[in-house]
Amino acid sequence: MIVSRPMDNSDQRRQREKAVQTTVPDARSQFKLGGNQGVLPSQAIEVLIARRNIRGKQDGEILKNQIQPASIDLRLAKKCYRVRASFLPGKFRTVEQHLKEFVAHELNLAGEGAVLERGCFYVAELQELLTLPESYNAAANPKSSTGRLDVFTRLISDNSEVFDWVEGGYDGPLFVEICPITFSIRAREGSRLNQLRFLRRTSGQHRYDRPAIDDKTLEKLHKKIGIVSEEKPSIRNGLNVRVQLAGSKRNEIVGYKALKRANVVDVDRVASHRAKDFWEPIRANSKGQLILEPSEFYILASKEKMQVPPEYAAEMAPVDPMMGEFRAHYAGFFDPGFGHMPNGQHGSRAVLEVRSHDVPFALEDGQFIARLIYERMTEKPDLIYGRDLKSNYQGQGLKLSKHFK
Repeated sequence: MIVSRPMDNSDQRRQREKAVQTTVPDARSQFKLGGNQGVLPSQAIEVLIARRNIRGKQDGEILKNQIQPASIDLRLAKKCYRVRASFLPGKFRTVEQHLKEFVAHELNLAGEGAVLERGCFYVAELQELLTLPESYNAAANPKSSTGRLDVFTRLISDNSEVFDWVEGGYDGPLFVEICPITFSIRAREGSRLNQLRFLRRTSGQHRYDRPAIDDKTLEKLHKKIGIVSEEKPSIRNGLNVRVQLAGSKRNEIVGYKALKRANVVDVDRVASHRAKDFWEPIRANSKGQLILEPSEFYILASKEKMQVPPEYAAEMAPVDPMMGEFRAHYAGFFDPGFGHMPNGQHGSRAVLEVRSHDVPFALEDGQFIARLIYERMTEKPDLIYGRDLKSNYQGQGLKLSKHFK
């Protein structure tokens, strides 16, 4: 990711990006996309860009470093609106038409950008335009760093009845709803808060179908390569993920609780904020228990070390409501290669963004807290998480977002 410097204006930022990055070559337009059902890999996304199915508003260019192993980063445009309420345009209206009714204030994200205040709703234009082939859908999610800041984002497209989903055949602009819940943030033109994953569907599939593998296939995959560090993982509608609250040593830090009334987080500044100014460490206790307080935000980690093989992508899904009154998934995409180690070891825990719903809830060590759904790729990506990219969270244990020292 390109890190902006506070004194740069938007023109300087754009020039710097172009100086160190190349755009996708037009030669990709002659390549054929695979006919399999599944998530599109990096090289297939490059084909869509070369064919201008994905393009930028201003100059049409998409930067090479926007492309991830199984997704593309989306960039904020200049216009951002504070809105009175969240909304969906519905089947026969555009986002622009709805904005005329709900805008409370307009912000300009050019240059130094603007501060988006905690507890407020915003809708920002994105720089990317889509002309999506009929046989492809697209799904969106916050980037990992966005979720770990407790910034709630959802993609909105014209004539849509759902968030974070673009149906095949769509031709038009994209917008993102932004709600900083715990920390106010500074964002600017070019900031990247969410990402888009492309899904190829086959004839006969429902328009909302996902290329998820079933439990039997997942069990076979575990026996073959070991998707988690445990011999017998819990698999039911995906891989069940447990929370780590017991420490291996006295007073070990097992989580973080966000401090209220903290300073503003600049989303483009990496390792530039002191963690102690924003987070209170949570240390293991003899009970291996943590009481989640309503309206508080926590960063925790999974008990399991896990991997996503390069032929698959994964997404964190909500825990079954019968398991507890909390939410533990904000940024849900796991790239091909996450935690994948050549020697067969499992190197990465899942970091969990956790919030209790309405009542205090006692969370126990080893309790199921989320599900990881594995999806097939149409083919193995050219880019692999952790191998080909400088990945901030490869091999992670408990870890705050990249913004903190």
